[in-house]
Amino acid sequence: MSIPTNKYAYFALVLAFVLLWSSSFAAAKITIQYGPPLILLGSRFIIAGLMMIGYAVVTKTYRPVGAEGWAKLTILGLLNQVGYQGIAWMGMASGAVSSGLVAVIISMNPILIALFAVPMFGEHMSLRRGAGLALGIVGVVIVLNSRITVTGEDVFGTSMLSIALLSMVLGSLYFKKWKMDIPLSVAIGGHLLTSGVILVIYSAFTEDLSTIIWGLPLALSMAYIIIGATIGGVGLWFFLLSHGNASDASALHFLMPPFGLMYGWVLLSEPVAIGDLLGIIPIGLGIWLATHKGKAKSTT
Repeated sequence: MSIPTNKYAYFALVLAFVLLWSSSFAAAKITIQYGPPLILLGSRFIIAGLMMIGYAVVTKTYRPVGAEGWAKLTILGLLNQVGYQGIAWMGMASGAVSSGLVAVIISMNPILIALFAVPMFGEHMSLRRGAGLALGIVGVVIVLNSRITVTGEDVFGTSMLSIALLSMVLGSLYFKKWKMDIPLSVAIGGHLLTSGVILVIYSAFTEDLSTIIWGLPLALSMAYIIIGATIGGVGLWFFLLSHGNASDASALHFLMPPFGLMYGWVLLSEPVAIGDLLGIIPIGLGIWLATHKGKAKSTT
């Protein structure tokens, strides 16, 4: 499968990614109401990973990755899931940060990706893209200031989310730099599986598993974050990342704040301040500048 050349088909793909990915933060905060965060997160990754690998087996695209391949998948899982999602889920479970703030912090991913991609991959940092990224930073700072000073978000929790962001950036760069010779479904499923096992083992020693509230609400919320947010959102992210340059793929994260804030407001009744709305304006303009190529030749 390749990136659609039709602009409407590509827009639909991007929109699906944004809706699924940004919904995962609110969905996660709903899910962790029914049990400790790490055991639920680890279970999510194990189930999703087995489903992805099972898909590869059924479609006869599965190939053994070998010891070196599993080592690389484990590193990818540690960076992109354990470090990023693990810290984010723990922050939301503690009540220190809202799902909307998580979406805003993670939306800074393209700034760091674009900066590192220039020396690592030789990607061109044009004036237009630089201006777009700068506007994105301004918008995120406005929202962040509003969240801390107006709605009372926790500063320490925000700092922990910055570590989660850095872990995700490193994971994305590692994935982009790693020239895979295995199907994407195996790479996604494998790194989800390894990260899930790590989280479940760690959870067994640090969390009280007897506090899990079994029932239909837990089953439904887990079903969504496994199929929609993980297989759908994570799968689309790595698909876009593997079929385009790193800066363009990561620039899509600038769409996360408005959708993330919307999901938090609608599903969790999280407050939305005027500063949040003001910050969305430069973020939206930054998206357009950072991702619109006009008639320039695309880079693959």
